[in-house]
Amino acid sequence: MKTLVDLLRENARLSNEQLALILGITAEAAAAQIKKLEEDGIVLGYSAIINEEKYDKNAVTALIELKVSPQVECGYDDVAKIIAQYDEVDTVQLMSGGFDLAVIVRGKSLRDIALFVSERLATLDGVLSTTTHFMLQRYKEKGVNFLGEEADERSIVSP
Repeated sequence: MKTLVDLLRENARLSNEQLALILGITAEAAAAQIKKLEEDGIVLGYSAIINEEKYDKNAVTALIELKVSPQVECGYDDVAKIIAQYDEVDTVQLMSGGFDLAVIVRGKSLRDIALFVSERLATLDGVLSTTTHFMLQRYKEKGVNFLGEEADERSIVSP
């Protein structure tokens, strides 16, 4: 059975009445649950999934891997907080594996992102190295297929 959070993940534009009908509760109860989720910091915001390639053909998105050496009394969280403040930054995540932070940035050109990396990220205290990967084509994001094909609800089965 789907929860309110599941439904909001799939389509945050559903009305309280629609949510209530699906969940078998009243619209007032759905509104109250949403308010509680927001107050508890579980639901932090609502956003649209934009096909950037159609909206702005010149826009560029990059995934930047950072290796970080946390300074005394300044851990990964502190470095991430600094990076998250930049307008170009869409996402910052702590990772396991070969690098420490994954940063997704958006810019108007390759040069914009290159300058952002060289002038802002690479110069931060504790940043040891950066690796930039430019996103060439998005096929699926947050469950939305960009290929224009209907989603197949069947499970993929292989021999």
